[in-house]
Amino acid sequence: MTSHPVLRVPASLLREEVRRLQTELEVTPAFPAEVEEAAARAAQAPRLPELDRTDLPFVTIDPEGAQDLDQALHVARDGDGWVVHYAIADVAAFVSPGDPVDVEANRRGETLYGAEGKVPLHPPVISEDAASLLPDRVRPALLWTIRLGPEGERVDADVRRALVRSREQLTYEEAQRRVDAGEGPETLARLAEVGPLRLAREAARGGVSLPIPEQEVVVDGGRWHLEHRARLPVEDWNAQVSLLTGYAAAAMMVYGRVGVLRTLPPADPRDVQRLHRTARALGIEWPAELLYPDFVRSLDPTRPEHAAMVVACTRLLRGSGYTAFDGELPEQPLHAALAAEYAHVTAPLRRLVDRYASEVLVALCAGDPVPDWVRAALPELPATMRRSGRVASAYERGILDLVEAGVLRDRVGEVMTGVVVEVDEKKPHRGQVVVAGPAVEARVEGDAPLPLGEEIQVELVEADVDDRRVRFTPA
Repeated sequence: MTSHPVLRVPASLLREEVRRLQTELEVTPAFPAEVEEAAARAAQAPRLPELDRTDLPFVTIDPEGAQDLDQALHVARDGDGWVVHYAIADVAAFVSPGDPVDVEANRRGETLYGAEGKVPLHPPVISEDAASLLPDRVRPALLWTIRLGPEGERVDADVRRALVRSREQLTYEEAQRRVDAGEGPETLARLAEVGPLRLAREAARGGVSLPIPEQEVVVDGGRWHLEHRARLPVEDWNAQVSLLTGYAAAAMMVYGRVGVLRTLPPADPRDVQRLHRTARALGIEWPAELLYPDFVRSLDPTRPEHAAMVVACTRLLRGSGYTAFDGELPEQPLHAALAAEYAHVTAPLRRLVDRYASEVLVALCAGDPVPDWVRAALPELPATMRRSGRVASAYERGILDLVEAGVLRDRVGEVMTGVVVEVDEKKPHRGQVVVAGPAVEARVEGDAPLPLGEEIQVELVEADVDDRRVRFTPA
C-alpha cells in the first residue's frame, strides 16, 4: 500500500473537541469532591492481607506511559511444567461496598480511553497510585497461582490475597527486545515458553483472535497523530496469561454455581455462509474442510484482500456480554470466540465487573460464603457493563474520528491510495476504506459498486473536526 509522511495535528486544536465529546456522552474525568476525599482516605488506610509474597520477582508489561497497572507477572519452571504467579490489583482493599468510590464506580462501569482524554473508573489516587502495581511498591493483590503441565495445560489454580512487589515496569517493546536478546528477567524467558504453548492450545480448542492491526492515537509532545500498530509476540503471550486466568476463574465459578461470565453466543450459520461468499468474492481460498478459526489464522492483514476479510470476520464477534448466575447455571455459558467458559477478573482498576468476580473467587477458594453484597450486585452487573460498554465504544470511536478529521483537515481535495475493507450489502456503492499513510479508516461513497478488498485511489472530500467526520469518494 502506498505510504505517506506521518500527519500530525496540534493537540490544542483537539482538546476542546474532546471535552465536547465528553459532554455529549455525559462523562467526565473529574470526580465529585466526596469521592475524591473518600479515595484519598482509603489510599492512606488499605486493608492489608497477612500473606506476604514480596519475595516473588514480579514484572509488569504494559503500554508506554501506563500508570493504572492491574497485573504483575512471574513465571518459573515447575518440574516438567511451569508455575504462573499472576498478581491482580486488589481494589477491594481500598473500596468498601456502598462508599462514595464504590457508588461512583458502579455509575461509571469502566475506564474510557482516548489519547489524553482518559476518563477513569476510580480516582487516580487509587487507580494510578495506591492500588496500582507500580515497581518497587508493596501492594495488596489478588495472587493467582496456576500450575501448568508440560504441554501448557492448566493443572491447578488458586487465588488468595497477598502482599506483592513488582521489580520492574516494562513496555511491550522493551519486553520484546529483551526476549529477542535473551536478556533477563527470567520471567520473560519462561513467558516465551508458555505463551506459544497456550496459543497452540487455543488453536487446537477452536478459539480465534482476529489479527487486526490496532489504530491508535499517538501523543508526541504537543501534537497527535495516528498509527496502525501491529501486535508484538510478547503482547500475545501476555494476553494468554490473562486468558488462562479467566478460564480458571470461569471454571471455579461454574463449579461453585455462582459468579459472572463473559459470554458470546455461537455464530449464526448464515453469517458463516456469508463469510464464505465474501472469501470467494475476494479470491481467497477457503476449503470446506477448513474450520473458521483455522481460516482466520491463515489470513495476512498486510495483504489488501486479507485485510478486508479480517474486517468481515468481525461480524462473528458481535453480541458479547456478561451473564450472572447464582445457583442455576447459565443456559449458554460459553464465549464462542474462545471456545471455552471465560470470566473477566484481571483488570479491576479499569473494569467494575472484575472486582465482583474476584470476590466470588477468593471466597470459593477459601471455602467461605460469597459475601452478601456481591451476591446482591450480581443480577445488575450485566446491564451496568452493557451500558458502560456502549459508552466506551462511542468514546473510543469518537476520539479516533476526531483525530482523523484533524490530521486530514488541510488535505481536502487530495487523492490518496486506500483499500476497500467493507462494502454495504444493501448499498454497495458505500463502504469503508483504510488509507495507510495517516492510518485513517473512513467512509467512502461513490456512484458505482465498490471493489471489496482492492486498492483504489480515493479523493478526500470532507474532513470536518466539529462533526468528527471524514469522507472519501473514488477518484
